[in-house]
Amino acid sequence: MLRYVTTNPGKVAEALQYLQGDVEQLDYDYTEVQASDLGTIAAHGAREAYRYADEPVLVDDAGLFIDGFDGFPGPYSSYAEDTLGIETVYRLAEGELDEPRRASFRCVLAYCDGEGFEASPDPVDRDDRTAAAARGAEQDASETRALPVKLFEGRVRGRLVPPRGDGGFGYDPIFEHEGTTFAEMDSEEKNAISHRGRALAKFGEWFQTRTE
Repeated sequence: MLRYVTTNPGKVAEALQYLQGDVEQLDYDYTEVQASDLGTIAAHGAREAYRYADEPVLVDDAGLFIDGFDGFPGPYSSYAEDTLGIETVYRLAEGELDEPRRASFRCVLAYCDGEGFEASPDPVDRDDRTAAAARGAEQDASETRALPVKLFEGRVRGRLVPPRGDGGFGYDPIFEHEGTTFAEMDSEEKNAISHRGRALAKFGEWFQTRTE
């Protein structure tokens, strides 16, 4: 059983479009470390969730990266959305950047099942950044051993526009791809080209060989 670690059941529904076999939601609030790289955040979450569930887990981290702001808000997208709001983020871009205000959505999926991985084009994070920190010798070995995590990235290019559309979530109303905002797309249309959908497609192809 593959557990998709999220509080959003919509992500699980999207994952089912790309994955063969059983996928279930795991509503687990893992520690979201502060880092400038999506892979670091997702890998930490996958290790923590695997230790909690003792089953194969899939964790994602995603963000909006604005070219003219050196990638901001990037890994801090959720915080920026909660504290500033997407309309404010757009107004900042409108005031500081010339058209076309290019940006991208990026998503990194992190998979962990407690086992190692053969070499492949997809990155493997073998550095457990937190397991060994501040742990005593009496800690259980299962909590301190390094856990390899396989990473799959998806991204979609677009530009920032005034909010349009009633669908989607997060920054979807201000992110336009080929003339249409994500919030103006139905779920099937968005999933077919979204950053998460592209990462899931890569993962699904690999995961099928993993389970054969």
